[in-house]
Amino acid sequence: MNDIDTASDVVAALDPAAAADRLLSERAPDVVEVLNGQDPAFAARILAHLPLDRAVEILDQPELDSASEILAAISPDHTAALLTGMSADRAADVLRELEEPHRSGLLALLEPESRDMLRRLLAYPEDTAGAIMTTEFVSVPATWTIAEVLHHIRMVERTRETVYAVYVLDPVRHTLTDAVSLRRLIAGDPHANVLTAAPGRKPVAVSPMASRDEATRVIAKYNLLAVPVVDPKGHVLGIVTVDDVIDAIVRRSTEEVQRFGGVEALDEPYLRIGFWEMIRKRAGWLCVLFLSEMLTASAMQTFEAELEKAIVLTLFIPLIMSSGGNSGSQATSLLIRALALGELRLRDWWRVALRELPTGLVLGATLGAIGLLRITLWQQLGFYDYGEHWVLVGLTVATALVGIVTFGSMAGSLLPFILRGIGFDPASASAPFVATLVDVTGLVIYFGVAAFILRGTLL
Repeated sequence: MNDIDTASDVVAALDPAAAADRLLSERAPDVVEVLNGQDPAFAARILAHLPLDRAVEILDQPELDSASEILAAISPDHTAALLTGMSADRAADVLRELEEPHRSGLLALLEPESRDMLRRLLAYPEDTAGAIMTTEFVSVPATWTIAEVLHHIRMVERTRETVYAVYVLDPVRHTLTDAVSLRRLIAGDPHANVLTAAPGRKPVAVSPMASRDEATRVIAKYNLLAVPVVDPKGHVLGIVTVDDVIDAIVRRSTEEVQRFGGVEALDEPYLRIGFWEMIRKRAGWLCVLFLSEMLTASAMQTFEAELEKAIVLTLFIPLIMSSGGNSGSQATSLLIRALALGELRLRDWWRVALRELPTGLVLGATLGAIGLLRITLWQQLGFYDYGEHWVLVGLTVATALVGIVTFGSMAGSLLPFILRGIGFDPASASAPFVATLVDVTGLVIYFGVAAFILRGTLL
């Protein structure tokens, strides 16, 4: 579909049966984009008119918004058939979004094998490898030949989500022995044992309780298309594919960007969030930041006498506050990303501090020099008269900038470590929060420096 918006409008004007007929020949991702523009109840009626395998293919797309709402609007028996056909990890994701007792009611309609498998997946915490793994993988005993393995793949391929690799198991203990890529199997001698096509190295695996970030790191580090998830005894429980990781990365990145802007993570696309839900998501942080900014007013009241004596100092308050906030936001952005990618751990906080301290000093000195130059030029060229003590005013601004930018860099870099250490998401160290913290402290530093340099002159 070349124009999704136009297609969505056309589909919305049709009855469900006609809409389903129109979408039948389209690619699943394009159909998903069209359905995302419809009311979930109408999207459910469209899916109900599609062939079962086609509806399953569409529901299997992680990009489908409100999949749980769509299934809730379909008859329970039909929903059970759809869940049975969906990949296990995707079905678990959708069920996780359903409220009780609807979720348990749907599980009760499934075949015992499917029901037990989904319950096992639902038991894992949402941010773990076990929660995003699929149980539809290919495994074979280590005694088989390559020809037997390839024949087995042909037999089960349609019931597996993907066949990036075949996992070779000990024939007695059924524990993971090796992993063989499909490419090496095709190139191997059909009559040789399957282990002859194995790389001969210990297979890479993750625990079901490993975080999604850890699974992502392993896949990226070893350049894998899938990583097996094994229990403590070495039994393969499922696999996390690169597709699963990409979907998790997109969701996680979206949540972090929203939190970094001082907003609670949105559970649904922007246009589907209700008005009062949007207010609830945004009001909390805004109130916290507003109350924090009140400290700025309190700090300025503390230095009211200094402001009355040296009104010229007020001209540079926005400059001082924004510079500290900007340096803090820079550091926070870098550190949150480094922590998310596993480049840093909690024990590295002192290394970060030793790195950010000289960085802040140099950056502050750079801005201070620019600020002093600006005051000098404006004074000498007659653009503004800062008074007879303009040199001291310039030195006050320059020195304060060094201190404020350094403090901003240190605060912005260490705050994510503090939040991670007490169990909070480092993304909660949003740019507005860091800026507010540095604003208050920056005023104290600024007027403290002014009181020291300008004592006996303006103050």
